[in-house]
Amino acid sequence: LMSLGGIAIAIGMLCDGSIVMMESILSALKRGKGSSRFESIASAIKEVANPIVFSGIIVIIVFTPLLTLDNYEGKMFSPMAFTISSAMLGSILVALFIIPSLSMIFLKSKNDEKEADTWIMKKMRAVYTPMRRWTINHSKVVLGIAITCLVLSLVTVANLGTEFVPTLEEGSIFVGVNMSPSISLERSIEIVKKLSNIAKKYPEVKEVISRCGRPEAGSHPHPVNYGEVQIELDPEKTFVKGWNKQELVSKLREEMGKIPGINLNFTQPIQNSFDELVSGIKTQLAIKVYGPDLNKLQQIAEEIRHKIEKIKGLTDLSTEQSFGQPQIQIVADRKACARNGISVNDLLEMVELAIGGENISTVFINNRKFGINMRYQERFRNDPEAIGNMLISTGNQNMIQLKQVAKIEQVIGPMQINRENNQRRWVVQGNIKDRDLGNTLADIKRTIAENIKLPVGYSIEYGGQFESQQRAMLKLYIIVPVAIALVFILLCLSFGSIKSALIIFMMVPLSMIGGVIGLVVMKQYLSVPASIGFIALFGMAMLDGMVMVSCFNSLKEKGLSLVETINTGCEDRLPAVLMTTVTTLLGLIPLLVSTGIGSEVQRPLASVVVFGLMSSTTLSLFVIPALYNLVEQHLEKSKES
Repeated sequence: LMSLGGIAIAIGMLCDGSIVMMESILSALKRGKGSSRFESIASAIKEVANPIVFSGIIVIIVFTPLLTLDNYEGKMFSPMAFTISSAMLGSILVALFIIPSLSMIFLKSKNDEKEADTWIMKKMRAVYTPMRRWTINHSKVVLGIAITCLVLSLVTVANLGTEFVPTLEEGSIFVGVNMSPSISLERSIEIVKKLSNIAKKYPEVKEVISRCGRPEAGSHPHPVNYGEVQIELDPEKTFVKGWNKQELVSKLREEMGKIPGINLNFTQPIQNSFDELVSGIKTQLAIKVYGPDLNKLQQIAEEIRHKIEKIKGLTDLSTEQSFGQPQIQIVADRKACARNGISVNDLLEMVELAIGGENISTVFINNRKFGINMRYQERFRNDPEAIGNMLISTGNQNMIQLKQVAKIEQVIGPMQINRENNQRRWVVQGNIKDRDLGNTLADIKRTIAENIKLPVGYSIEYGGQFESQQRAMLKLYIIVPVAIALVFILLCLSFGSIKSALIIFMMVPLSMIGGVIGLVVMKQYLSVPASIGFIALFGMAMLDGMVMVSCFNSLKEKGLSLVETINTGCEDRLPAVLMTTVTTLLGLIPLLVSTGIGSEVQRPLASVVVFGLMSSTTLSLFVIPALYNLVEQHLEKSKES
């Protein structure tokens, strides 16, 4: 999915270098640059080769940070970066070598290329020319408007919700069922069947598959009181009551929740496995409490659950069901054992042999080998009283009852002891509904900090999808600035001028404006795919800037005045800038509007790039001329003074 997404993102950008080269060749032929067709094409290549090569390298560099991601986010997004980088490298070679060769073959003479603009381009020029003239005359106003929009977009970004990746719509519902730890197998089967029958009543449900306990091979560490109900749905457009999936889940949650003694977790099969891989917990959010005493851990976990259960966005909230298993506890009375000459180790070995049994020998039947297991008959080990009557040999070879040298009682204890990072662990878990993960987690942290006081030796750790999000974002916060600094150095090397590099570099922050608008309009949160969209947008935005500034510099070297340089450059590069934007948009719009499985992951990226390109193209056509005009006027005044 992500590799193909990389191709979809890159497919529009792959044409950019070739479009710029073709527009330059056509312009050179129309103006009759050089004494021959060969010289005209050669001069066109010389004019745009530098920005084509450097812009392609810049796009590759801005995607390089994705190759540094590790863990799950690295597995997801590095194939996209590799695909785009490889494709961009190929597109540079095509633009430099294939397009000029094809031009030599198919563009026969200068006269063939003196045709007028198409009607679309005439309309575009008719709109653009007066607006551009106004822009040059009011350069400070234009720049002020652009900076104001940038500030507003930064404020909006700060208020956007955050998440790792959008929830992938799988077309099915997965219900995790946690029951009482002391439940019998028969009762757990009965409950799971009841849940399955509730789901089957809805006509939108195609089929229901249920499971109880753990698999025989033990590939999943499920406790025996755990069950699963997987509900396969018909396509949402065929739902008979006009519901969507979220409404169906709400109905199921309400009806299934009426069954007493169970905790339900509504998720999806792939999402369930992904959450378990990320944090070891089958929910989007996990609050892990660490400490030495299980009773205290359970108490703290229940207190946390009670304090946060009313936080907006939290659903399916529950604590780990690992306590409540009836147990017979045998504690040796060491003083009594010493008086009777009984070793505590021998006593406990006798208990283990009598109750659990032990293989004392083997027997061969034909070619098969069987162990011989010895233990007490069931009536002598099935309750505390029977176990207390067990006879133990004393040091003087007398026999004494176990209850005389040990305390035997029936207690409620843990059915399993979970550990993580070499510590005992208890978990409060839940999912997020109708709210972003980042703000929900911030409320949870604040509530716990204000209301929960942890004893010495106890600690809290937050797990789930946000771990991957924070890890990816932290790495991007470090690597992306390094990549952008490298891009700036490349711009300086390409133009041999810090002034030109800074003008082009202004497109990086300004291109954010449209990307933020795209997230707001498409109702997307700031996620890792959206961040990758901004990275892609930065590279694409600088291409337009490089094309325009390189043309301005070239015209200025020929002796044109500042106004003539800007006007001529804008007119010459308008078709190339518009075409590169349109081809990229056409490549990304299918990702933006698609609704198939997997489209949720790509949509934030497409939203950022599509809307961002619209704004960055507009800014390239107006802000760069205005900024170039201001900078050159300032330099001219400095020289005069």
